[in-house]
Amino acid sequence: MDYQQLLHQAMATALSAPGRGRPADYIPALAAVDPTAFGMAIATVDGEVFGAGDWETPFSVQSVSKLFTLALALAEGGEDADALWRRVGREPSGNPFNSLVQLETEQGIPRNPFINAGALVVTDRLLELTGDAVGAVRDFLRAESGNDAIEVDDAVAASEARHGHRNAALAHFIASYGNLRNPVESVLAHYYAHCAMTASCRDLALVGRFLARHGVRADGSRLLSRSEAKRVNAVLLTCGTYDAAGEFAFRVGLPGKSGVGGGILAVLPGRGAVCVWSPGLDQAGNSVLGVAALDALTTATGWSVF
Repeated sequence: MDYQQLLHQAMATALSAPGRGRPADYIPALAAVDPTAFGMAIATVDGEVFGAGDWETPFSVQSVSKLFTLALALAEGGEDADALWRRVGREPSGNPFNSLVQLETEQGIPRNPFINAGALVVTDRLLELTGDAVGAVRDFLRAESGNDAIEVDDAVAASEARHGHRNAALAHFIASYGNLRNPVESVLAHYYAHCAMTASCRDLALVGRFLARHGVRADGSRLLSRSEAKRVNAVLLTCGTYDAAGEFAFRVGLPGKSGVGGGILAVLPGRGAVCVWSPGLDQAGNSVLGVAALDALTTATGWSVF
């Protein structure tokens, strides 16, 4: 399999389609990112890495980090992993990722762990279990990617905090139902920080291999049971790309998590992980070129869970 050629072809196909989207402008620090940036990487379960374009350029991972907080919260919860699922659902929301609409009717239980409300609950759980949610995520990314330079971009975190009125509203609303265990301010600080980490397509593709390996980390130790890994992949497929998860499954056919920094991390079960980055977003908050490139890749190869 010529992975390098596949990446170049997928990116070329994406670039030939009309439309580029626009960077997230509601977070000023993200609005300044080069809108022409485009990179893609594949990391195989055997440790090979292939990349094209801006695949080694660090970018703000944003909501891609929600996958890692979920996996770590489940792992740290041990035999009581179901405690998390009693506090957050597993269903698609059908609403924008920062919506408050469903929280009141569903009594402070977010629909899934990948919308903002759900990610706040998961962050709270990880903070409760480890005492340092952002540190746990950072250390995990560094270990799985082999890149000790992965760090929080303090400017992005501060920018999000200054303009995070809706997230603060979500957190306080959830807390009013007793579904946060830590102070709202602490949960928000850790949430903004793990979303503001910077990593490259190379880094994230390497990290994502634990789900391609059915829960096994790069060092051979087990993070999640095979059953837990299956469940995380299932929630990624149905909920990982905001309220466009159905469209993503239709076009790409892989579990994936997107972020408004323009990154998308997709899992190739048994084969590896692929990460694509382009800052231009569609109305749902997913990278326009990223989805198009993944669509081209799975169409050309037949790689899909279907």
